[in-house]
Amino acid sequence: MPTPDFIRDIRASVGHALLWLPGVSAVVLDDRGRVLLGQRSDNHEWCVVSGILDPGEQPAECAVREVYEETGVRCVVERVVAVRSTGPMTYPNGDRCQFMDITLRCRAVGGEAVVGDDESVAVGWFEVDALPPMSEPQQFRIKQALADEPTWFEPTAS
Repeated sequence: MPTPDFIRDIRASVGHALLWLPGVSAVVLDDRGRVLLGQRSDNHEWCVVSGILDPGEQPAECAVREVYEETGVRCVVERVVAVRSTGPMTYPNGDRCQFMDITLRCRAVGGEAVVGDDESVAVGWFEVDALPPMSEPQQFRIKQALADEPTWFEPTAS
């Protein structure tokens, strides 16, 4: 489901106004160290699995749900790797959003990578040194998930 029902309800009142939304990005790794990616149906870009939290939903619960819904892969969350605000986005229908993204490193524990819904046209496992072309934010999420560092966040201005 591309747009959650609660967002549609809000849009009925506020139209295309900018919405500030919580989101998660799941960097899923398998036992071979490969990364699970999906090719989006709207712009055909390759990305890690991401989604909007439902009201009251925990970030880890959202990540596990989104990964399974979109790819058929079962995963467990290992840790938070980054917390980052995205820039404002405008969708083709005029809706405007900005996300507080929580990037989680996840480990695959079952299932098979298949297209699970209409949000993707392809899903698959990729070697870290053979990733398809991806945007900087997507590359950043993967880099942080692979790093042995504390959770990344944007430092405050001095």
